[in-house]
Order: sequence, then structure tokens, then C-alpha cells
Amino acid sequence: VQVVESGGGLVQPGGSLRLSCRASGIIFSNYAMAWYCQAPEKQRELVAIVDSGGLVHYEASVKGRFTISRDNALNTGYLQMSSLNFEDTADYYCNLRGDRLDYWGQGTQVTVSS
Repeated sequence: VQVVESGGGLVQPGGSLRLSCRASGIIFSNYAMAWYCQAPEKQRELVAIVDSGGLVHYEASVKGRFTISRDNALNTGYLQMSSLNFEDTADYYCNLRGDRLDYWGQGTQVTVSS
């Protein structure tokens, strides 16, 4: 099983990025997909999650700014991030949750800086 994130980078405050999470070796549609962030010297925190049925949940600080989505046909999930601010700077990780197992990607770095 492989879970690979991409799309991170350097962006100015107010800017946007779209993160992607591509999975292989699993039936992607059977898994809930979550995005977590981990800022330096902080614990990893949930950002958003979409379950296998399409229900979504967002952490309060990203509501209205971030959109989580998935394309099961492409085995890929996304996190569209808008109105980015300095506090969004972190490594972002994709997590796929099944009934028994879950999988993590290696992370992609997002830096918001002027």
C-alpha cells in the first residue's frame, strides 16, 4: 500500500494551494480519508475528514477556507486550501482509515510566508 501526498509549497498569506493524496494497493472507496497537519513542535491535528459515503467534517479553524474531496475513480483525495494564513504553516498528512487498518502518507510541507 502506498499513500503519496503532493501539492505543498510556499504561498503568500491569502493564497491557495491544493493538496493531493493518491493511494495504491487498496480499494480507496472503502476508506475514510483525513488530512492532518503538524506544525513545528506541535502535535499532529485533524484538519478535515471525508468518510466513504462522502460525509465531511472540518476542524473549526479551517471551516469556510478548506474543502476536502475525493475522486474514488482516481484513488485520489484532495484538500483545497484558500485564504491561507501564517498559522496554516505545517506538514500535512493524508490518513486513510479502514475498518481494521489505517495508512499514512509521508506528508507534504505547506509554508505560508510573505
